[in-house]
Amino acid sequence: MKMNRKRQIVCVSLLILGLLALGSCVSKKDYLVKVEEGERLSGELAALRSEYDTLEGQKASLDKELAALKEDNLKLEEILQARSDTLSKNIVDLRGHVADLKKENSLLKGENEDLRKNVRALEEKNATLQSETQALERKRKEEMEEMRGTYENLLENMKGEIEKGEITITQLRGKLKVNMLDEILFDSGKTTIKPQGVEVLERVGSILLNVKDKAISIEGHTDDVPIGAELSKKYPTNWELSAVRATTVARYLQEKIGIDPGLLSAIGYGEYQPVAPNESEEGRAKNRRIEIVLVPMEIVPISRK
Repeated sequence: MKMNRKRQIVCVSLLILGLLALGSCVSKKDYLVKVEEGERLSGELAALRSEYDTLEGQKASLDKELAALKEDNLKLEEILQARSDTLSKNIVDLRGHVADLKKENSLLKGENEDLRKNVRALEEKNATLQSETQALERKRKEEMEEMRGTYENLLENMKGEIEKGEITITQLRGKLKVNMLDEILFDSGKTTIKPQGVEVLERVGSILLNVKDKAISIEGHTDDVPIGAELSKKYPTNWELSAVRATTVARYLQEKIGIDPGLLSAIGYGEYQPVAPNESEEGRAKNRRIEIVLVPMEIVPISRK
């Protein structure tokens, strides 16, 4: 635009000079016309110069504004680039997180499936345990009823001995105990069952013969009076004496009554589990006893199973 303006000014100047040079060979009227035209052209030239200067100022202002805009644009591009880089990094991070979450989700799905399987297995096991518990409860009730029946039968059949205090029968927590004073089974210092004892054991044994799934323990007990000199040759202490008497009763129940020997056991406690003080004859008499104890098979020591 600047070059076009300069060309216009040069052309106008040359035109004016040409008109002046021709002035000597033209008429006054033509001259005046030329002068007027020259003045008019001069005015136009001045206006063009003024317009040119204005345009130049505007151009400078626009150039300055353009430079500012370019600078702003550069800054914006830098900001956008920075934000783009940040977004790119965030996107990469997010993709990583998404991949990690997908991996964790996959693992969780597997764990959840395992847990569901475990839950189903536990539910099945729980159902089985409940069924077994119910069966055990029914069996326990049946055993309690059976034990109660045995207890009542013993009470009825041994009424005479119970009234005399020779036999006591107790039932507690699934255990049935028949406590017999040894005087009705054995003579003093003897291990052979006397006739009265045979009659008692037959009545007791006939009831125990019908007992099922119960361990029958025969326990021998004595007082704390030491074994006499003659008897000590055969039984050094009360321990041996109590053990032999318990074994004798167990063998009788097996051989004469027919009780399964797998249910029977015999043990001697000697003087070490008294039920009364040994200071009096009455107390010592209570301690000399044979106890027949019935307990459920599941609480019998492992060695007996």
